[in-house]
Amino acid sequence: MRKRSEFRFLVLALSLFALADHLPAGEAGLSIRARGDSKTVRLVGPEARQQLAVTRRASDGAKHDATRSVKYVVQPAGVARVTEAGFITPLANGKAVISAKADGLVASIPVEVSSFEKPQPLSFPNDIVPLFTRAGCNGGACHGKPAGQNGFKLSLLGFEPHSDYEFLIEETRGRRISPAAPEMSLFLRKGFGDMGHAGGVRLEKGYEYDLIKRWIAEGMPYGPKGDPTVERVEVFPKERVVERGSSQQLVVTAFFSDGSRRDVTRAAEFRANQTGMAKVDEHGLVTFLDQTGSTSVMVRFQERVDAFMATIPLGAPVKELPEPANFVDEAIFAKLRTLGLPPSEVCDDSTFLRRVTLDLTGRLPTLVETREFLESKAADKRARKIDALLESAGYADLFAGKWAGILRNKAGGNLEQVARETYAFHDWIREGLLRNKPFDRFARELITARGAAGRNPAVSWYRAVKETNDRMADIAQVFLGVRVQCAQCHHHPYEKWSQDDYYGLAAFFSTIGRKEARKMPENDSVFHARKVAMAKNPNTDKQLRPTPLDGAALDVPAERDPRVDLAEWMTAPGNPWFAKMLVNRYWKHFFGRGFVEPEDDIRATNPPTHPALVEQLAVHFTKSGFDLKELCRVICNSRTYQLSAIPNEHNAVDEQNFARRYPRRLSAEAMLDAINDVAGARNNFNKQPLGVRAVALPDDNANNESYFLRVFGRPQMDTACECERSDTANLGQSLHLINSDDMHRILETADGRAATLAKDVKRPDAERVGEIYLQALSRKPAEKELKIALDHLAKKRALAAADPAKLKPEQAEKEAFEDILWVVCNTKEFLFNH
Repeated sequence: MRKRSEFRFLVLALSLFALADHLPAGEAGLSIRARGDSKTVRLVGPEARQQLAVTRRASDGAKHDATRSVKYVVQPAGVARVTEAGFITPLANGKAVISAKADGLVASIPVEVSSFEKPQPLSFPNDIVPLFTRAGCNGGACHGKPAGQNGFKLSLLGFEPHSDYEFLIEETRGRRISPAAPEMSLFLRKGFGDMGHAGGVRLEKGYEYDLIKRWIAEGMPYGPKGDPTVERVEVFPKERVVERGSSQQLVVTAFFSDGSRRDVTRAAEFRANQTGMAKVDEHGLVTFLDQTGSTSVMVRFQERVDAFMATIPLGAPVKELPEPANFVDEAIFAKLRTLGLPPSEVCDDSTFLRRVTLDLTGRLPTLVETREFLESKAADKRARKIDALLESAGYADLFAGKWAGILRNKAGGNLEQVARETYAFHDWIREGLLRNKPFDRFARELITARGAAGRNPAVSWYRAVKETNDRMADIAQVFLGVRVQCAQCHHHPYEKWSQDDYYGLAAFFSTIGRKEARKMPENDSVFHARKVAMAKNPNTDKQLRPTPLDGAALDVPAERDPRVDLAEWMTAPGNPWFAKMLVNRYWKHFFGRGFVEPEDDIRATNPPTHPALVEQLAVHFTKSGFDLKELCRVICNSRTYQLSAIPNEHNAVDEQNFARRYPRRLSAEAMLDAINDVAGARNNFNKQPLGVRAVALPDDNANNESYFLRVFGRPQMDTACECERSDTANLGQSLHLINSDDMHRILETADGRAATLAKDVKRPDAERVGEIYLQALSRKPAEKELKIALDHLAKKRALAAADPAKLKPEQAEKEAFEDILWVVCNTKEFLFNH
């Protein structure tokens, strides 16, 4: 009779499960999700457990977490228990059905308990170490730091369980562990609060306590024979559109090497990536705060990671959107509709011209350019301006400086010996940009560079980055957006990369040799030493062949330079990082933030805000033949790029969805050039032609002589990270702009704009003042601004007329225009690209 009852319940459950997960469009309903994609919960042993996630779908298709708002019923009772949080634990062998009910809606899932009378063998790596990680015991601030804590050491985040086992079991045995009386073990007493512990109570009594106590009582086994390893973890759901103030239960499943799977939700570690938008507790319950946008939660179990992503709408009406210009707008505007986040209007012509000229060439538009553009009635004048700027020398100057910084074109003050080499390297980059060299070719030429710098300037990168491991780490970060540096000493804490991955990648550079020429450094040569490429993992002494990330080890013959294989793998159209890294880096250049932040840290646990658009841009970039100018063209022609920086009532706090332009302070070089352009002055750097633009400087030497460049954050080119450039504002910058010798010298230039305007007495005052505004801001002065300037001119003239001996009229005129220039150059409108 019992078996027939169980069978009826199982049939009912399966039919309800199918109905709930395949509801017709427009119908409300519930669905239950458990381990992976399994339609049955199987609990083996008394310590097995399973977290459920219940989803309620509204008639409009919206999905909401209902895990903690439904009522759970187990039939027949006595087989399993379900808490209000949807957490299942076994009670006895048997089969049952768990139903979730709410407002007349029902969803069910079968549960099967077996071997309840037989505790399953414990595994130190799979069962015990995750508890240390979850409790923070093996974190970098506690026992996981290199020296350990108070004589007790664990591997960072449990990535070396064999070492942890030795630390815990072999060292001072009898002090930390007491097999005869497990409850008296110092390890248990401190961790669970039975005696004083500097780290406080780290674990709760109950399941964790009983598990560790049983493990000690059973002789502290490392694991059963054939103990499987974790191959991956998956979080459910992967993504959701959620409401502010709502919550979402996550379910984490570990997939093992023997084909088994296990719920590890309450053994996994959770971390909210944007703490101002969401918080997550130790049970995987994510609570969303009041901030809207996209947020993610990192999930880690052992060395495997995954991420959950949520979109939190504002919910304002999005009535009208600009007409999309290309697929960029279609993706951005679609998300703005989902978010209920109205964008700002498209900017005016003056704003666009100044913005795009600064973004593509690092300079202000000239007076001629501004007047021609503003007077033009052509419908496609913005697209034509973008094309013209991309073909200009200024484009190559700006982006050559960008890449010279990333690729560490550093002279280090050594003008005599290194200048020719850094200049040649910068020129090689610039020439490639000017001729629109495909980016994959640029990367291949750099990575495989050999010979002398005097004949092949790309070799200069190997002078700047001398160590094999540094070269590998820079290449991975610059061209793939993968930060592998952490894996040199331990498994990457937020990624899947191990030490073997690190040294397998480093092996590509293991055959590089360098010969130094004493008299002529540019004759230093880089060559491939004809030997088999190998790198040793110092932690295991394992010799590793060149191995692409996520790929198989390569057999590279001694006569072949392994960098060729690296370059071919890296620039192949199917590489999952190469194109995405570049489009994310360039997107940040134009918008001030990337889809992924930081822009060179692309990983599963740091998902992009717009994953589909990143993919679209990467595919477009690849199909274009890795055409950098085409990528810039697509971005700049989009309406998204051309939105105004003036916020509306809804998008003022938006920082990640591109509902408006995010104003950015001008870079150090662009600001110095802009002030010079407005004032009619010229740069005068040592060892550089008079009037060279700061954006065209080849290396870091100018930083040593220019306080302006240093105080406004020009990078020293010490690292491959663009974060070395500072774009923050501070008091020192304000003081420098207000009253520094540099500013006085620029404004008082003898043949500068102030002097020229002062002498041009035949032109109306309003026209002369207007010239300053057109040059500085690409617009005419507002009525109030013009009145203030004219009043100041009148005041200076009155002072000169009152006492000509003290202030000559021509000097008064010049000083008045210097004052107006000074005021304009200190406005936020001038100092920011908006």
